[in-house]
Amino acid sequence: MGGQASKETWHHIITDYRLPKAITAIVSGSGLAVAGLLMQTLFRNPLAGPYVLGISSGASLGVALYILGGSVLGWTLGNQLGRWGLIFAASAGSMAVLLMVLAAARRVRDTMTLLIIGLMVGSLTAAVVSILAYFSKAEELQQYIFWSYGSLGDLSWPEIYILLFTFIIGLLLAVVSLKALNALLLGDTYAKTIGLRYLRSRLLIILATSILAGSITAFAGPIAFIGLAVPHLIRQVFRTANHSILLPAVLLGGAILMLLCDIVAQVPLSEYKLPINAITALVGAPVVIWLLVRKKKLMF
Repeated sequence: MGGQASKETWHHIITDYRLPKAITAIVSGSGLAVAGLLMQTLFRNPLAGPYVLGISSGASLGVALYILGGSVLGWTLGNQLGRWGLIFAASAGSMAVLLMVLAAARRVRDTMTLLIIGLMVGSLTAAVVSILAYFSKAEELQQYIFWSYGSLGDLSWPEIYILLFTFIIGLLLAVVSLKALNALLLGDTYAKTIGLRYLRSRLLIILATSILAGSITAFAGPIAFIGLAVPHLIRQVFRTANHSILLPAVLLGGAILMLLCDIVAQVPLSEYKLPINAITALVGAPVVIWLLVRKKKLMF
């Protein structure tokens, strides 16, 4: 709040570690939850998530080429570019998959076909990553595995500013798509009959999801479960399908759940910190299962 801490180390811990980590958790949880809501509505599939189009797989492939490619292709980019190189590699991989998905979306009119294309892209990239991992050194493989666990505490302030910028762009695109999302709940055919520009709206939704999921994956790693579970939790709480209500509620719910998972990930009275990917599933999955069993019906 502008005051001075009694110890310089406290000031350093709060401004350079705790605050950036909290902001990263809020942005990551909110962004992935919104992306999951967009994908579940677009495909009208409760199992769809922010990574269903292969965006995370593209980022993983970029990072794998960056870290593991040295053993196969003979380069040493990981030693020369450092963390920024890791971010650029993940961003480039996400962008490559995004361009492929957008090109397919312009040619393919069936939404389910587009979903299958995204799953196939994810399978292809996973296969390439497996080949790279097979020929890589133990140190490189360990570095890649640690990245795949996800992390909220490694970002500097310049990186947070870039993440916030991309988050705001993706969120604005999602807000612009609110009316289209409500229309898509009625079905593609009905949405077209009421005047919805279907292809344009679909491209906008895919672009918003890709920007949110791709940027978060690039900076914080692939964080699972949040994008899939939070929209279901919010629907059970508010019992509505109106995206004008769901979108802000999902934003808040994703941020809260991610912050809670980050608190749990920090082992009390210990210097150890558990992988955030494991905690999001361990904390969130039982809650979702309990809610769905109690309600006995998906609000979708």
